[in-house]
Amino acid sequence: MTAAERIIVPLDVPDLERAIAQLDRLPDVQFWKVGLELFISEGPPILELLKTRGKRIFLDLKLHDIPNTMAGACRSAARYGVDLLTVHATAGRPALQAAQQALREGAEAAHQPLANAIAVTLLTSLNARELAFDLQVPIELPEYALKMALLAQESGLAGAVCSPQEAQQLRQICGPNFLLICPGVRPSWAASGDQQRVMTPKQALDAGASYLVIGRPITLAENPAAAFERICGEL
Repeated sequence: MTAAERIIVPLDVPDLERAIAQLDRLPDVQFWKVGLELFISEGPPILELLKTRGKRIFLDLKLHDIPNTMAGACRSAARYGVDLLTVHATAGRPALQAAQQALREGAEAAHQPLANAIAVTLLTSLNARELAFDLQVPIELPEYALKMALLAQESGLAGAVCSPQEAQQLRQICGPNFLLICPGVRPSWAASGDQQRVMTPKQALDAGASYLVIGRPITLAENPAAAFERICGEL
């Protein structure tokens, strides 16, 4: 893949009008992430717009529920023809397996390509102290992320969302075909914001990331297209 194909840019805007403006400002971006804010605001039309423009879609809904509800949501999402869909690994093995099966059934019924289910291991806004003291998880953060990724892999999912700081270990253990989607990626010239476990794009790819989610360093830049081109150049 080219550098541009590896970068996923979030459409973190509240409505369709601003989403269109973002797309127009960044015509060279090939892979877009649609998260909760925009999808709840606009629903399927934003996905249809991206498809008509020939873009790849990361539907980042972070589903987390009982197996039956997860299956129903994934079956519905499958008909949109998205490339990636996120679920929380902490939903547990039965829910992850139900989600994967439902995606397959939904894609077949809608004559769409199968979306890759991607498990969130631990949000990159959380650090080791918060994992231990706030969430009361009594194991080290890298081990926890690995356990969640292995749970996803054993449940038949295509990959995991992880911090780039965990990517090297996950790549070594989960193998070359397991997708690793890494937010918390910041160029050296950009602020880290509320991401606490960060690396530069080059460091993240070298660590084993499959795709990089890079938002504000591009979308909030004075010249977003130039910022995107600069990051591609650095890769």
